[in-house]
Amino acid sequence: MKKVLLASACLFALAAPASAADLAARPYTKAPVAPMASVYNWTGFYLGAVGGGAWENASGDPKMKGGFVGGTAGYNWQTGNVVFGLEADAAWADVSASVTGPVLVPGFGVATATLSSKTDAMGTVRGRIGWAVNNVLFYGTGGYAWIDNKLSASALGVTISDSKFHSGWTVGAGVEAFFAPNWTVKGEYLYRSLGGETYFSGALPTGTLNFHTVQVGVNYHFGAPVVAKY
Repeated sequence: MKKVLLASACLFALAAPASAADLAARPYTKAPVAPMASVYNWTGFYLGAVGGGAWENASGDPKMKGGFVGGTAGYNWQTGNVVFGLEADAAWADVSASVTGPVLVPGFGVATATLSSKTDAMGTVRGRIGWAVNNVLFYGTGGYAWIDNKLSASALGVTISDSKFHSGWTVGAGVEAFFAPNWTVKGEYLYRSLGGETYFSGALPTGTLNFHTVQVGVNYHFGAPVVAKY
């Protein structure tokens, strides 16, 4: 019996290494790749197009109103979530109003006359400061504003006109967001206040012209605004 037990033990001892050798190798599992996140850097130069509508902030009628379209250029600096910027825009405009009524013409009597005011161009040079939440920027803005305005008077088949350049200030706010690499879309509100001018060689002074404007724009940002990070 002792010999049988000893022989069995020897058989188990010999069989164990062979069984271990027959076991399949443990498959290697590759560690999962961490998802790649996009971090947007707002620093850099950009160009774009802008357009919108404007209406005069006046108590009575007629009020000047209309639309405009033009171009934008700017530069941003980013530190942390804070973004500083400078931006300039200029646009062709058709913002106008007219009034018709009787006037006394010396040597003729009463005639019907029309007085119209039309802003042909407008623009701003502004600073911007905002808070970036990855690809979205919320900002406030303010600075210099200008318009090129023309007054026309018509009576008895004769029309005279005079153009003046009005300067003033603007303040507002907006939001801008990347929707593709290098491309952003923005929406913006600006209040513009332009100083008065005197037309027709001092015959017709105007008061301050105040406008509300709402505009949208698309900008192309040069460089590499999107930085990939793991």
